[in-house]
Amino acid sequence: MITFTNIGELITIDSNNNRPVITGTRTSVRRIAGLYNQGNNAEEIARRLNHLTITQIYAALTYYHANREEIDKDIEAEQNAYEELAKQHYQQNQL
Repeated sequence: MITFTNIGELITIDSNNNRPVITGTRTSVRRIAGLYNQGNNAEEIARRLNHLTITQIYAALTYYHANREEIDKDIEAEQNAYEELAKQHYQQNQL
């Protein structure tokens, strides 16, 4: 008997931060997208995050491409917040 995977069940929304994650893990789609945007392909990401299957990686990448604008804005907002905190920390240490 052949078993089919329901692709829609591979990604869920984390109730703590309202962000998409790979179901059953704490790995966010945003993390997969970040690795992908650094030039890693799905196989390289799967080797790096060896607790995930290649199917989970492709599901995250599919979700990312289907919602790219939203996820890229989220990544950018987090990067800006990080840079602001780093700037504040640097300024405090200069006093």
